[in-house]
Amino acid sequence: MAQTDTPTDPPAHPPLRAQAILLGRHLDPRGLALRSPQATNPPLVEVPGGGQAVLLRSGALVLFGVAQADECRLIERLAPFVSDPLPNPEVETLEILLAPGRPAAFDQGRLVLAQADPPRLQVIASVLGKSVLLAEQEARVASTFERIEPLAEELQSHGRGAHRAGGLIRHIGETLLIQHRMVARGEVGDKPDILWEHPELEGLFLLMEGEYEIRERQLILERKLELINATAGTLLDLLQSKRSLRVEWYIVILIVVEILLTLYELFIHGHGVGA
Repeated sequence: MAQTDTPTDPPAHPPLRAQAILLGRHLDPRGLALRSPQATNPPLVEVPGGGQAVLLRSGALVLFGVAQADECRLIERLAPFVSDPLPNPEVETLEILLAPGRPAAFDQGRLVLAQADPPRLQVIASVLGKSVLLAEQEARVASTFERIEPLAEELQSHGRGAHRAGGLIRHIGETLLIQHRMVARGEVGDKPDILWEHPELEGLFLLMEGEYEIRERQLILERKLELINATAGTLLDLLQSKRSLRVEWYIVILIVVEILLTLYELFIHGHGVGA
């Protein structure tokens, strides 16, 4: 990831630890009784015990300055509102140095920020949430590649495809699900809504997006998904063509058998009349 070097003056405040955790496929905070959120869309709330949290409907929870014990209690409280929880959540951490008067920049992997007000935290949370979502989708796509590669190799080596349509349809369905999560829920290619109210924060968003290579990772994923779809679709077409050809041969065989039976009956009937 690209980094911007800035003078390493001592920070005016202790570092603030940010952590994004992808809890599941979807997080619906509407059922959660949020008391006086500091910001909305996405919700930013104070965490009992200290720190703040941003709740993203993509399934990500982004914490700022939250102790581990308080983190565990919050995740337990959110559990009923998480769809399809992940057994091994994706995690991304970032250290933020608060230095009033300095422009936003990355210094040795740490984000230098003038202040940690709610709009800035929402922008940071949106990018960290996209990053953990992309990491989870990248792992799923890599696993799908490993399963579908032998099918393509069999087609190349032996001139025939897979023997089961169900597996190919599942591959296609999985790619469609990944695309839906990235576009509809993760909004990976979109700017956060907070920028409409605070356009001055677009520079921070672009800085974060570039640091975590969000656009590049999204394009790579899209190309891989297209390749998986094309491979599975081609193999499925070949399988269906093979089955159609097999049905045609069955029909031909039945016709031949019917003709032979008719000729046999005619032959037997002719011999009976001659006798």
